[in-house]
Amino acid sequence: MAHNLALATLMVGICVTIHFFGLTLLMRALRRRARILKPAKNLFGQGFIVLGVVLGLVLMHTIEIWAYAAAYRAIGAIHDFSTALYFSTTTFTTIGYGDVVLDGDWRLFGAIEAAVGLILFGWSTAFLISVTAYLRAFEHDWLEAEK
Repeated sequence: MAHNLALATLMVGICVTIHFFGLTLLMRALRRRARILKPAKNLFGQGFIVLGVVLGLVLMHTIEIWAYAAAYRAIGAIHDFSTALYFSTTTFTTIGYGDVVLDGDWRLFGAIEAAVGLILFGWSTAFLISVTAYLRAFEHDWLEAEK
């Protein structure tokens, strides 16, 4: 059980770090592009920014899911990578179909992946909402200046 918790703690740290730096890079890109695109002035610019953010979030979650799949393979909990990737995806997204089940030794590890996925999806949602709110506020300021 101790090795299970130690590996779970390591994976939580890895995924949170990936997410933190991914969001930091997205914020940097948004700040850099905001001056060029003037997103509030046209719907296409706003859509482009939201699309970029969503694709960046999907990339981060994909990396995190693949990291868990690699861990399942490395510890021998799942014997082929495609099954490990499938299990990791359904667990991280908290769908958990149940058609692939971990050995009793690694069930806690899988459950912690589900908790991490839930938290990171929440963090991503909060980030996306804040970007959208920023764009809406920017649009409101632009419309007020037009009056």
